[in-house]
Amino acid sequence: MYYYTNIGQKFDKDEYFWSRPSAVNYNAAGAGGSNKGPSNPEYLKTVQDRIGNFLKHNPGIHKSEIPADLITASGSGLDPNISVQAAKIQAKRISKIRQIDESKIENLITSHTEKPFLGLFGTEKINVLQLNLALDGLQ
Repeated sequence: MYYYTNIGQKFDKDEYFWSRPSAVNYNAAGAGGSNKGPSNPEYLKTVQDRIGNFLKHNPGIHKSEIPADLITASGSGLDPNISVQAAKIQAKRISKIRQIDESKIENLITSHTEKPFLGLFGTEKINVLQLNLALDGLQ
């Protein structure tokens, strides 16, 4: 089986870490972002719908705690990574559904965290596909 770790893929089942939303529906043939900005009513509705969906599937999380990368698409629409915060906020849901101790999920997040290039350039990130494959390996 082949996986494409550098292309964002849709993960939206509760037993997995969710991907960053895609403006191109994860279609690598048509990569691109959206021209809609924060004053666009359609864009605002899309973001509000994503927030509502996330809160529905992650009870106990407050709207203000949701990392931006879980409700906004990247510039390419195909970002394969999420922030460490985006992974950690999903740990409780995954732990409960899979009946795995939350500390094991958190250790998995830590072990899959990529540090900034040369320790200086960029931010910490986690490849969602690799993290989900490792998650399946825990079972």
